[in-house]
Amino acid sequence: MVLVFATNNDNKVKEVRAMLGNAFEIITLKESGIDIDIPEPHDTLEDNAREKSTVIYNMTGKNCFSEDTGLEIDALNGEPGVLSARYAGEQKEAADNIVKVLTNLQSQPNRKAQFRTVISLRLGEQEHQFEGICEGEILESTTGVKGFGYDPIFKPSGADRSFAQMEMSEKNSYSHRAKAFSKLVAFLKEQQPA
Repeated sequence: MVLVFATNNDNKVKEVRAMLGNAFEIITLKESGIDIDIPEPHDTLEDNAREKSTVIYNMTGKNCFSEDTGLEIDALNGEPGVLSARYAGEQKEAADNIVKVLTNLQSQPNRKAQFRTVISLRLGEQEHQFEGICEGEILESTTGVKGFGYDPIFKPSGADRSFAQMEMSEKNSYSHRAKAFSKLVAFLKEQQPA
């Protein structure tokens, strides 16, 4: 099965291809000849994921999926949430976003947080959604150089280091995105004829 992944984020594409292996052929927007920045105008991850998959399905007529991921921090009332990529502004700079989170959490004892991913899959006219959650905490400072986004300040529950200190295979054993994609893969395998 060929699926268009409605994202311009190369890091997410690498992660997803590593998770899905050869089970499905993942085509990126760039490989589909699509060069647009799909808007994320909604207040929920669910609605933003749906927006992206619907736009790409309407443009291509092909089965596709999108995802929206947010970092939800208890002490910040769930921020940055749907604004995770733009938390410090429209420039979408991970380093700026991290500085803003650490600044807002200064002298805050509660550092509980979770990453939440929602995938929107479009198979023809039908949409299906899958959710993955990774609970953890925000570190006092950045640690590690791997990964992307908030990985240098997020330590998943049960781990002794940040996402940015992990190889991709180890990160995927905890990852919110991996949990959501495992549900997606199980669903897709059910759809395929034996």
